[in-house]
Amino acid sequence: MSLRIASWNVNSVRLRLDHLLRFLTELAPDVICLQEIKCQAAEFPADALAAAGYPFIRVQGQKGWRRHCVSAADLRRADHRRVPRGACPIRSVSAMVEGVEIHNFYVPAGGDVPDRELNPKFDHKLEFLARLRDAFALRKQTEAIVVCGDLNVAPGEFDVWNHKIMSKVVSHTPIEIEALEAVKSSLGFVDPIRELSPEPMKLASWWSYRAADFRASNRGLRLDHIWATPTLAARGPLAGAIHDHVRAWERPSDHAPVTVDLAI
Repeated sequence: MSLRIASWNVNSVRLRLDHLLRFLTELAPDVICLQEIKCQAAEFPADALAAAGYPFIRVQGQKGWRRHCVSAADLRRADHRRVPRGACPIRSVSAMVEGVEIHNFYVPAGGDVPDRELNPKFDHKLEFLARLRDAFALRKQTEAIVVCGDLNVAPGEFDVWNHKIMSKVVSHTPIEIEALEAVKSSLGFVDPIRELSPEPMKLASWWSYRAADFRASNRGLRLDHIWATPTLAARGPLAGAIHDHVRAWERPSDHAPVTVDLAI
């Protein structure tokens, strides 16, 4: 039995509802984790997702915040009696699906200046990652845990279009990479997307709107991730992909969705 998990920074779920429904039809994930839905819980198009086969929905939103998170799963595969509390208000939501604990995160972007003293947003980003590291360090590698979402860090040399240039830009600076690696190492998380496409293959899930043709400019970053604990990742063959064709749809999100199939 397998569980397909999708993660997508949809960049306004109401604006891109047609895209979301199309994606769900094409890929049929068992769980869809969204970031930047840009609406409050009462405004979330729950009826449309329920009609598409996703009646179990958890939404985290708050008035006045521009970015929010949601995790949605098919009710037939979700144990809503065992839903752990999100680790961070607004920027996370969690659910238990078929015995797998899924945490959906939107890590702070960190502003433009990669300096903790000069830029409080950057300091907040690093503090957020440190708290995630500490929280997961209390868990066990034998537990079935998935971390996914827009983690806002491109961790490897081949997760950016130009390593030398981007190493000085927020999202790929050495201190951010170290902080994200500490989260990953806290439970020995496996990165199935990179396992399936080993370096030096370049991967990206985000492309700026500034480029008229994102494929032609090809200046992407891999900011969107799905990780699994070692025991979960070792249960069977892994499958996964970054669906960059979605980025080419009309009026797209600047992020492409990511899916990973796990044996459960």
